[in-house]
Amino acid sequence: MTARVVFTSGFARKYTNGVREFDVEATNLRGVIKAMEGYFPGIGHALEEETNVAINGELHETGYFQLVPPDAEVFFIPRIEGG
Repeated sequence: MTARVVFTSGFARKYTNGVREFDVEATNLRGVIKAMEGYFPGIGHALEEETNVAINGELHETGYFQLVPPDAEVFFIPRIEGG
């Protein structure tokens, strides 16, 4: 099942040489992260530690078993730290 992965421009500049959108085969968030790790070794840790995720516009904590429906948009959002 194909999902469209989208990053903010700042995250993309830092981790993917500026590329913001990718199509990956995955049925859950773990599969999405694993696919991105295959493209950019080390990005998986950044996705887990530095982002939250919206799947088809619904916000989620970054969790491995969150389902990703067919043709979903998976948008990784950098976390905002408060203090």
